[in-house]
Amino acid sequence: MALREGTYGLLAEFDTPTQLVHAAQSAYDSGYRRMDCYTPYAVHGAAEAVGFHKNTVPLVTLIGGLLGAAAMFGMETWISVWAFPLNVAGRPYYSWPAFVVPAYEWTILYAGLSAAFGMLALCGLPQLYHPLFNAPNFRNGATQDKFFLCLESTDPKFDLNDTRGFLDGFTPVSVVEVEY
Repeated sequence: MALREGTYGLLAEFDTPTQLVHAAQSAYDSGYRRMDCYTPYAVHGAAEAVGFHKNTVPLVTLIGGLLGAAAMFGMETWISVWAFPLNVAGRPYYSWPAFVVPAYEWTILYAGLSAAFGMLALCGLPQLYHPLFNAPNFRNGATQDKFFLCLESTDPKFDLNDTRGFLDGFTPVSVVEVEY
């Protein structure tokens, strides 16, 4: 059946995390790739079941920390050598051991800020609206005691009737068509 205009996907509701992980793994093995799990707490195995294996936040944090250290060393070098050179007790203008502690502090600052803002950016947050908010069962149970699997209509394998039949095979509590 052709995709109806305005359909975001199909949302299956499960009572236990084991059912959710089993359904998500089966969907991934069947060829579905545009899907996501929604749970009230972290469920072991759910991320692997939907094919999520990468995490780039550590790389963003490392790059932020290195930029912080380089920025502080550069700023201290510029101030001490070119902008305001002071002869203190006959020491050289570029006395790098004095720059280590402030550079370390900036490394921590930049790494922490990069981790926080990088995580928000990579997660696509803040997101004030999502089509799943239109599903009545999602509004009440997603943050309390229900587990959801959403197969999105942008998936090449998605067909409304076939996908609904596929999800019904896992005996979910309900399968709801989500509108945009």
